[in-house]
Amino acid sequence: MTMLTESESLHDGLEFLSSIEILRGINQEDHKVSKATEAAIPALESLVESILPQMRAGGRLFYIGAGTSGRLGIVDASECPPTFGVEQGKVIGLIAGGDGAIRKAVELAEDDENQAIFDLQAYGLRSNDSVVGIAASGRTPYVIGGLKAARSLGCVTGAIVCNTGSLVAESAEFPVEVLVGPEFITGSTRMKSGTAQKLILNMLSTALMIRLGHVQGNQMVDMHLSNIKLVERGTRMVSEQSGLEANKARELLLTYGSVRKAVEAWNSQNP
Repeated sequence: MTMLTESESLHDGLEFLSSIEILRGINQEDHKVSKATEAAIPALESLVESILPQMRAGGRLFYIGAGTSGRLGIVDASECPPTFGVEQGKVIGLIAGGDGAIRKAVELAEDDENQAIFDLQAYGLRSNDSVVGIAASGRTPYVIGGLKAARSLGCVTGAIVCNTGSLVAESAEFPVEVLVGPEFITGSTRMKSGTAQKLILNMLSTALMIRLGHVQGNQMVDMHLSNIKLVERGTRMVSEQSGLEANKARELLLTYGSVRKAVEAWNSQNP
C-alpha cells in the first residue's frame, strides 16, 4: 500500500511548465495544508493537555526527528527561550545524525533505531519529560526507537506524522496525523508536509507557553531583550501598561530585564 506522502503528484510534466505555472501549482497544493491542520486540532489538543501538567511539574519537552522534520523541531525549540523567556533546555530539539545534520544530511542516520535512545539518555531523560516524534512518513526508525524508549520510561509521548496508521503514530500515546495529501513533486515532504509540521509545532509550543503563563493579554511579557527591535517592543509594552513616557519605560525595562518584571516593579512602587 502506497503511503499518502509517497503517492503520485496531482501535477505532471513539471519540467515543461513556466515559472508562473510552477508557482501557482505549488500554491494550489499549499491551500490544502490549513484544512489538514484544522482537522488535526482535536488530536493536538489531547497532546497539549497531556504535556501541560508534565511541564508544570518541571518536565521538559523533547522533539526528535530526522532531516526536515528534525530541523523543524530544532527551530521550534530554539525559539522558545527568546520568545517566552523559558530557560535553555526546557524545550529541546534532537536530530538524527547530531547537530551536524542541521546543515548537511548525514547518510543512514535516520535508520538507526537505537541512536535516539542514546541522544535522549545524554540529556538524562526522566519520566516527567515529554517526547514528540516528528516524521512525515511515519516510519523513521530513529523516531520510533526514541518514542518506544520514552514511553517505557513513563514519559508522555506524541507524534506529528502525515500518513495514517504509521509505526511512529503507533509508538506514541498521542499521535497527530496531518494528512496533506500528495506533494507537488512526488514524495518531496519538505513541501506541504514540512509546512504542516511547522504549523503544528507553532500551535503546540505556543499553546503550551500561553497555558504556562508566559503571555499576558496578547503580549510576550517574558521575552528576552536580545536585540534593539525587542527592546523597542518591550519599551512600548511597559509604557502602555505603566503610563510612563518612552525613555523612563525603557530605563525601567532594562533595569529589570523583562516586561513582566518591569511592570510588576512599577506597580509595587506605585500602588
